Formats: sequence, structure tokens, C-alpha cells
Amino acid sequence: MDRLVYTAMTGAKHILEQQATTAHNVANATTTGFRAQLDSFRAVPVIGGTLPTRAFVVDATVGSDFTTGPLQTTGRDLDVAVEGKGWLVVQKNDGSEGFTRNGSFKVSENGALQSLSGLNIVGEGGPITIPPEVTITIGKDGTISTVPNTGNPNPVQIIGRLKLVNPAETNLIRGDDGLFKTKDGQPVDADPAVTVVSGTLEGSNVSPVDGLVTMINLARQFELQMKLLTDAESNETKASQILNLNG
Repeated sequence: MDRLVYTAMTGAKHILEQQATTAHNVANATTTGFRAQLDSFRAVPVIGGTLPTRAFVVDATVGSDFTTGPLQTTGRDLDVAVEGKGWLVVQKNDGSEGFTRNGSFKVSENGALQSLSGLNIVGEGGPITIPPEVTITIGKDGTISTVPNTGNPNPVQIIGRLKLVNPAETNLIRGDDGLFKTKDGQPVDADPAVTVVSGTLEGSNVSPVDGLVTMINLARQFELQMKLLTDAESNETKASQILNLNG
């Protein structure tokens, strides 16, 4: 009887955790460059003094869905989207590199090119500084060039190039801040094969419809697990009554 209780109890618990993950994905269906989180169930034996005849269910995070999201034209000079595979690099608060697909940039009051959350965008030579009163153009290879808005016309000036990387997806993990990083935390060399599209942002790869269907299926699975717990309690009560009658 307790075998059923172990399975149903842990199954119900981790279904709720998968429901939370799915809800988190759906909530980010409009977040620029968001990558859906993937979970799965696995059975784990209960280790004790006797034979491992009992098992419980564990919800394991198997990674992220790295499918490319839809590209959305914005026409904004400081918006870029990575074409195909690849990542933009930002400098995290601890100085390490973080990888993102959100290419919506801004220029700080000090002229630093930053993400909308205030993290410095990393170029191939380090953080990128934008001079004042200029028009910015970002090329397909990530090259950032400027033209002054005032004075006599001047030739285009190249001030830097975005650091574009393409580490193996199996070596990437999602941090608590939503940024990806390598499993060993080490920086990655720039990949010249990665390209960007200016004036465009990449949408989330989460399908709201699929997410809602998944939430409904998980809710039905939770109800099934609770029914199994109710059946286990009912069976135990009836077994006790039969034993009492025999006694």
C-alpha cells in the first residue's frame, strides 16, 4: 500500500512544480529572446535498510528549449536580433560574462552601451562606449559605427564590435538572473560566423497555446494522483475492517 502512496504523493508534488515552470514560461511568452525551460519526470528508488522495492518521482530540469523565436521588426537603431544560433554577451554585476538573446540596448548617461536592465554590453575589446550626439548603425557582423549629428559631415567612424558567441548548447545553464552561462563559468571566444539583424528583436519561443494546453494536462494529472491517494486510503480502511472481522 505504501508503494502507491510514495508514487502518488511525490508525483502530485512534482506535478505542481512542473505547473509552476509552465506558468513561468507562459508568463514570459512576450519576453524578448526568452528560452522556455524544460522539465521531465524520473523515478528514483527509495534507499533504506531493506530491498529497494519502493520508488518516488523526481522532477528533473533537463535544460532549455533553444529553438529560435520569431523576429519582430522595430526600426530602432539600438535593437538587434541574432540570426540563427548564437548569443550576445553582457557583463554581469560580478564581472563575469552572461549570454542573452535580448538585443534591446540603451546608452547610459555615461555613454556606455547597456542592456535595458543596466548591464554593459561586451564588445570584442571590452565594454563599448558611445560618443554623444551621433547616429548609431550596427552591421550584420556586429560592427558598431557612428556618424555625428552636428557639424560638417564626417566619414563613418567604427567604435567597436559586438562580441557574438556560439557555445555548445549542452554547455549552457540558465542562471537565477535569467542569463545563460557556461557550466564552468569561463568566457567564450567570439565566433565570426554569428550574425545579427539591426532594427529587429527576437520574440520568445514560448507558444501561449501550447503552454495553456500543458497546464490543463498537468492539472488533470494532479487530480489523478490525488485520486490514487484517496483510493489508497480507502483500501487501507477496508483492509483494516476485514482484519478486525477475522480477529
